[in-house]
Amino acid sequence: MTATTDSRTPTHKPRPLIDLVISILIPSLILMKLSGEHRLGADGALILALAFPLGWGAFELIKYRKFNFIALLGLISVALTGGIGLLKLDTQWLAVKEALIPGLIGIAVLVSTRTRYPLIRTLLFNKTVLNIDKIHARLEQGGHVEHFETRLMRATYWLSGTFFFSSFMNYVLAKWIVVSPAGTEAFNDELGRMTLLSYPMIAIPSMVMLMAILYYLWKTIHGLTGLSLEEIMANSGQESQP
Repeated sequence: MTATTDSRTPTHKPRPLIDLVISILIPSLILMKLSGEHRLGADGALILALAFPLGWGAFELIKYRKFNFIALLGLISVALTGGIGLLKLDTQWLAVKEALIPGLIGIAVLVSTRTRYPLIRTLLFNKTVLNIDKIHARLEQGGHVEHFETRLMRATYWLSGTFFFSSFMNYVLAKWIVVSPAGTEAFNDELGRMTLLSYPMIAIPSMVMLMAILYYLWKTIHGLTGLSLEEIMANSGQESQP
């Protein structure tokens, strides 16, 4: 009975290649190739292009029945892009919007350091990724809890920095590429190129910085507890316990 109930809620598995194709590649190609008046037109192409990431994000939120603040911000960002294009607002608002979402996340990460639950615990230092119980037990045994919390706070500041980097680069990229009036074929073409370039210029560097923070956390945990990587990671660490 329990197994049947659990199987009704699918387990979310990261699919970066599918996410990349649906959220970036397909919308970019639609915007650049189908915006002409003899095809879908500027508004039609924009609506179709935005339908892919919007539909995919909504599908994932509904299917896995798990509220994801980051995913929700992504859906809001897509909806705002559509609003700017369809309402033919000044392209300055596009640059502001591109910078606003990661900027808000960066501010939220910083503000969370003043609460009992820093966001780094939600994003990185959580039971889905790490064997939290075993790590805390070893830290308490060695009397390193306070030292670890100091290191975790430092990692939190670095994490907020990655979002501020993304915010700044988004703004620069939008101002540099999107210069045509909203609602035109040229605007859609530039929006498509900006979307394509955002991955190598922003997403990949941000990912590298995030991996560096994870490495820093692992080195800190290993140095203070003596636990191996296999013991630190959530699944393998739990399986090894008697």
